[in-house]
Amino acid sequence: MAWAPSVAGWLGGFLLVPVLGMIPPPKNVRMNSVNFKNILQWEVPAFPQKNLTFTAQYESYRYFQDRCKNTASTQCDFSLLSKYGDHTVRVRAEFADEYSEWVNITFCPVDDTIIGPPEMQIESLADSLHMRFSAPQIENEPETWTMKNIFNSWAYKIQYWKNGTNEKLQVTSQYDSEVLRDLEPWTTYCIQVQGFLLHQNRAGEWSEPVCERTTSDAETTPSWIVAVILIVSVLVVFLFLLGCFAMLWFIYKKTKYTFCSGTSLPQHLKEFLGHPHHSTFLLFSFPLPEETEVFDKLSIITEESKGSKQSPGDSCASEPPPEPGPQELESKDETPSLPDDEPVLLTPTSEA
Repeated sequence: MAWAPSVAGWLGGFLLVPVLGMIPPPKNVRMNSVNFKNILQWEVPAFPQKNLTFTAQYESYRYFQDRCKNTASTQCDFSLLSKYGDHTVRVRAEFADEYSEWVNITFCPVDDTIIGPPEMQIESLADSLHMRFSAPQIENEPETWTMKNIFNSWAYKIQYWKNGTNEKLQVTSQYDSEVLRDLEPWTTYCIQVQGFLLHQNRAGEWSEPVCERTTSDAETTPSWIVAVILIVSVLVVFLFLLGCFAMLWFIYKKTKYTFCSGTSLPQHLKEFLGHPHHSTFLLFSFPLPEETEVFDKLSIITEESKGSKQSPGDSCASEPPPEPGPQELESKDETPSLPDDEPVLLTPTSEA
């Protein structure tokens, strides 16, 4: 029978294990890496005992360090490894104080990691489809870091087809957006995208198909309607601002009329106060205290006295000075007149 050799080998191994104390190593050891998420995987070897454990290590500075120790799992995460350079990892099976041989594999993340599918958004506009792409994010890095930051020759390869047909068309874009133009209106198209490295001719995984239906040019808004809407909007905003300004002006005038007095100074007083020397003199014009007026003696010579002085007979006659007459008294009461441009200061008359 065909299965007889395998059964015999399994029985032989089962009988030799207790005798030699040997544990078989893990089987099918492999590194599964997608977007630098590095997972070492293996399978449990044929062994009569079911409680095997495993230890996985990686080489660091020429000696090995434990990453997963005495674990019952069949995988171990090595995402902490640098993205560049070759790394050696190994795994072995263990049972009690016994263990199997190491199984080593060499792995270079930047060359061996699988490029995952990008994310895609599609918007239908008339007879075209507008697409936006997002490169896959990198494991154990900030959200802003994507596969595009690692590979300089990053590009997107797009394939699309009519829904229900097998004919596929491809387009390559180095940008995060692309437009498929001149498509048939009212037709459903399905699109897939993958990351692609131009310099290495290396492709990633395809995204899941996304199907979108195109529309017709008739559904798009004409340009003249857009222009009319824009002009009307600007006009409405202008009228609104004008109304606000008029309202504020009305409120200002009402407030000024309410809180300000309606009386005003007479025109002649405004003119009087308009001259600086008037206003200054008015501020400091206080009443002066009463003082005794001082008068000079005034002599009035009439024509008769002139004639008497001219007569030779009267030249030696001495007469007492005449008494002051009415005119002299009037002259004492008179005060010198002030210039027209000086203000009149009224003070009480003092008695001589």
